[in-house]
Amino acid sequence: MSELVTGEAVALGLQPARLPSRALSVALDLIVYMGGYIVITIGLVAATSSLDTAAAAAVSVASLLLILIGVPIAVETLTRGRSLGKLACGLRVVRDDGGPIRFRHALVRGVVGVFEIQMSFGVIACIASLVSARGRRLGDVFAGTLVVRERVPVQRAWDVLPTPPPWLAGPLAGADLSGVPEGLWLAVRQYLTRIQQLDPQVGWAMGERLAADVAARAAVTVPPGTPPAAFLAAIVAERQARDAQRAFGAPQSVVPFAAVAPPAAGAGAGAAVEPVLPAERPSARGTGFAPPA
Repeated sequence: MSELVTGEAVALGLQPARLPSRALSVALDLIVYMGGYIVITIGLVAATSSLDTAAAAAVSVASLLLILIGVPIAVETLTRGRSLGKLACGLRVVRDDGGPIRFRHALVRGVVGVFEIQMSFGVIACIASLVSARGRRLGDVFAGTLVVRERVPVQRAWDVLPTPPPWLAGPLAGADLSGVPEGLWLAVRQYLTRIQQLDPQVGWAMGERLAADVAARAAVTVPPGTPPAAFLAAIVAERQARDAQRAFGAPQSVVPFAAVAPPAAGAGAGAAVEPVLPAERPSARGTGFAPPA
């Protein structure tokens, strides 16, 4: 499935949900809703026993519409796209730009869902999801939403990206990441996760080429003396922070570029504090950030 791209042509690191997980979440929701409908119906039968047949039928139809349309809309609106079934399957409904949905999105999804899920027994929704490149049903198309995966598989120990140095966060805060294609992001991630397996000289040369390509497309300059792997790890972390902030409202921490060295022992409170220059930064050998011997 294709990646989620915002209106500013920024590709978000969010994975669209697949049809099996979406079908399971819908089935769980329907089980809960129908169970609630049965309980309500039993109560209504006892409460409306004195009414005539037409009034009892009207109350029954109203309760059915409330359960199948009103409750799902209210749940998705209040939980920002996380119903009970989606919560159990690790899914979430977001807007096309990755932001949380609102009432109008849930309303369109709920109304269209009555026809493509309940009335057609899910056939229309399955066909639409299979045809769509991102697995969207008709309700998602009309509402401008997408179901994404909140829980992703845990990365193996050798696939974890290196920790980026904090002194690179400042220069990359204003980088324009919309010009970096998704294929280049994938190449950078593969390089960083396998840097320990590469020959030092080959890995350094490969990192320099990737760093130069990313810097040119992102309109930033690699700080002098910065190892290419450190620059690549920092710019990947910057993209992930922006994705999290856009999709889930996570705070984005920015660390100044010039790290401040602690005052020397015995120095007074008014002693001057000098910034740590790039040449004075601690060695990063063993992490893939240091130049080959």
